[in-house]
Amino acid sequence: MQIGCLPLKNNILLAPLAGITDLPYRLIMRRYGIDLTFTEMISANGLVRAGRNTEALLLSTAEDHPLGVQLFGDDPQVLARAAAQVEDRGELIDLNLGCPVKKVVRSGAGSALLQDPAKVAQVVAAVRRATSRPLTVKLRSGWDSSSINYLEIGRIAEAEGADALTLHPRTRSQAFSGRADWSHIKKLKNAVTVPVIGSGDIVRAEDAEAMLAETGCDGIMLGRGCYGNPWLISSILARREGRPCPAPDPLQRLEAVRCHFELFVRHFGEQKALFDMRKHLCWYSRGLPKAAAFRTLINATRSFAELQQATEDFFLAAIDSVET
Repeated sequence: MQIGCLPLKNNILLAPLAGITDLPYRLIMRRYGIDLTFTEMISANGLVRAGRNTEALLLSTAEDHPLGVQLFGDDPQVLARAAAQVEDRGELIDLNLGCPVKKVVRSGAGSALLQDPAKVAQVVAAVRRATSRPLTVKLRSGWDSSSINYLEIGRIAEAEGADALTLHPRTRSQAFSGRADWSHIKKLKNAVTVPVIGSGDIVRAEDAEAMLAETGCDGIMLGRGCYGNPWLISSILARREGRPCPAPDPLQRLEAVRCHFELFVRHFGEQKALFDMRKHLCWYSRGLPKAAAFRTLINATRSFAELQQATEDFFLAAIDSVET
């Protein structure tokens, strides 16, 4: 797959996910076969104002490439300045036209922009002029069921210089409920000439294969299906190559958790790891014996050492239960 001048090893992309796709998470996913990943969504206003927290979202390393930087905002000129400011931090710039979160929408950014196609044209054009990097746009099907306008928005984005489009085929009002309507991805693919990347409801390798077959999209973007499950990526690649890829056993889960811990502590320190790793551990432990009790325990831990020990005890017990 190629986006603009950027060649990729495969057509499986990792979605930008607020509070999730930090550097350690991206590095874990790369080890299982993802090539292109994205930062968490970054406020253009925060970047331009040199916000410390905003700058922290851009933390990266040499092995964390190719990397897309996702920006959100509602002011074309501010977004353009932000894009120019970060174009040396990644290989691609992505514009967020899909976030349904109220705080983002109230500012006129994210999926709120879907209500103003003229402003979308201004935003994409301004950012296109500001950077020579490949430019992508991530959007939803529309604001609500009575205003489905992804085809109009997609054509506008292409006309103003977007190199690829990613469609999550739910409306803003749906958020993440209900089923993603993959037929929208197929219609968008038939309506534009740039690559179209499909997103939504890919939780098994079979889902990835089905989306590509049903829609004709050029690539797929994985999101919530990878929570605690980097094996989703390797299973998709194995299925393509006709190789078996059994579900991970407790030992493989523990090995991934240990790696995630190590990366988190290395880049952010133990205190941040204590709080941020809890959600990941809840996902890694899904389906194992006594997972509910484990989740309760780790959410009450007060030190990183305590969290780490509780995690070791839980997964080693799961390994023993399998062996016996």
